[in-house]
Amino acid sequence: MSRVEDLKAEVLKAQQSCDIASLYILEQKAHDTFDEETLHGFYANILDLALEKLTDTLEAHRAMDMNEVQDFATIRALYEYAIEHYSSGQISDASALFEVLSGLSNDEKFSHALKLHWMASRENITLDDFISDIADIDATQEAGTFYISCFNKKAQKLLDKSQMVGE
Repeated sequence: MSRVEDLKAEVLKAQQSCDIASLYILEQKAHDTFDEETLHGFYANILDLALEKLTDTLEAHRAMDMNEVQDFATIRALYEYAIEHYSSGQISDASALFEVLSGLSNDEKFSHALKLHWMASRENITLDDFISDIADIDATQEAGTFYISCFNKKAQKLLDKSQMVGE
């Protein structure tokens, strides 16, 4: 079997097990091995599994646990999906996803950060402006989170404005 076939078999096994975390572990190998079309399918499969897990979680009326590897991987996939929408200018779709994600996890820091994402997108602040005006990317990188988790003083203005509207 070739390297591509071996990797495809590993990916298929992870997909059949609904193992998003294992798919993320295989991510670098996928980038190094797969062509663009196959790589697109790889990410589409991660997203499909994450959306299924989101549906199951919402139907079960439970919060996802950031300390549980599959929940963590699911939240990461859904966050990346929301950011993809945000960066492509689909701000209202991103806003709806950020709203759902802000209430999905038991992690207060993540929930707070996603509320800021949601408020910014709801105000039609572009991703570029969010990153340059509200986010603190250096502090986020130091924090080592997969999501924008640190913010500057303008974030407080956004929170204050939201509270005045009665959120």
